[in-house]
Amino acid sequence: MRLHTGTRAATIVAATALLAAACSGGTSSSTTTDAATTAAAANEKVELTFWTWAPNMDKVVEGWNAAHPDIHVTVNKQDGGDPAVTKLLTAIKAGSGAPDIMQAEYQKIPTLVSADALADIKGDIDPGLAKQFPDGVWNAVTLGGDSVYAVPQDSGPMEFYYRTDVFDQLGLTVPTTWAEFADVAAKLHTADPTKYLGTFSAADAGWFTGLAQQAGASWWGIDGNAWSVSINDAATLKVADYWGGLVESGVIDNKPMYTPEWNAALNNGTQVGWLSAVWAPGVLAGNAADTAGKWKMAPMPQWDAAKPSTGNWGGSAVAVTSQSKHAKESAQFITWLNTDQKAVTSLVKEAGIYPANIPAQTEALASPPAFFSNQPDFYTLAGKIAQTAGSFTFGPNVNVAYSAYNDEFGKAAEAKSKAAFTAAVQSMQKITIEDLKTSGFSVK
Repeated sequence: MRLHTGTRAATIVAATALLAAACSGGTSSSTTTDAATTAAAANEKVELTFWTWAPNMDKVVEGWNAAHPDIHVTVNKQDGGDPAVTKLLTAIKAGSGAPDIMQAEYQKIPTLVSADALADIKGDIDPGLAKQFPDGVWNAVTLGGDSVYAVPQDSGPMEFYYRTDVFDQLGLTVPTTWAEFADVAAKLHTADPTKYLGTFSAADAGWFTGLAQQAGASWWGIDGNAWSVSINDAATLKVADYWGGLVESGVIDNKPMYTPEWNAALNNGTQVGWLSAVWAPGVLAGNAADTAGKWKMAPMPQWDAAKPSTGNWGGSAVAVTSQSKHAKESAQFITWLNTDQKAVTSLVKEAGIYPANIPAQTEALASPPAFFSNQPDFYTLAGKIAQTAGSFTFGPNVNVAYSAYNDEFGKAAEAKSKAAFTAAVQSMQKITIEDLKTSGFSVK
């Protein structure tokens, strides 16, 4: 929660507690609704602008525009990640130039809410909408409270991908627990020192966040009128110690993902496994096309086999900005985009996403990814795994925490020391808290 001073009035945002946001610069819900009603009464055509980085979104939106001639949506392709957030916040601060609708990564939503960039659309959507999405995903668009800041679009439940041919050749069993994963990693590397069951990537904070989420972590929280930070909780330290031990022993690889060296390892069979998300087939198809049919997907290894869980790596929602003059129509569109069967099927076909909407998944994901044609139940299994993801609360300075991960774990990976992995988590905690305080947030 940011504590604002001066003439800016603080508003209360329910999210289990208070989330302070400035009132200036936005359009009130009643004013927006009145404007929309007036426009509708005058039979005026409503024009909406949609900022998104998803590929081929204009093709998906064609379906809406054809069926809704009075509410036209124009897609404006943007860069994703931090550039998209920076551009929107600049427009919000200037008081002009912001779109009506914005695609936002889940971890960026608290940052946008604290800057008064997103509208609360709870009053403009069906109260039962939450039931169509996994609890953990819905939590990400509500910040755990009563307000609704976006409609979920896609998610990234994490899974384990492995080379079936190498497993068969060496007589390896797919690990179901993290203890078994360490055992299989050691057996594999002993049988062939050129091969690894996976890699620890010190350059992918979202990946590590998903692993921590699976273990039960939630790095930020809302405590009264303040943010709390618990990056150094027991769950995260357990994950860090585990991977630090694997790196220290040398049974797991220790190079970043998405490098030429890593891509080559996927191709030549020296990277035998990959802890990734449901979107991994697209990466494998692009980087290791010749290995199609040699991979399979399984649930991530578990800390407690009796309580299966997973984490999320990636995913985004679609929000209405606080400066939209047509919040009601914008909410209507983003609900259609992420719940209508034809729209969701089109998102899968054109944008290649894994939809967060549960009812639409069966039809939209009727066939497995082409790269996994040898696993017909790919999406059936993925759907079951997605349901086990717990809630994870992101904070308003996730960019700082992620940058700290890259710096601190980069040093730990180079040191190849279990103790250094533990120290990296403690440093992330300290850096994240100090930044919140320096930025003017109330921290407990």
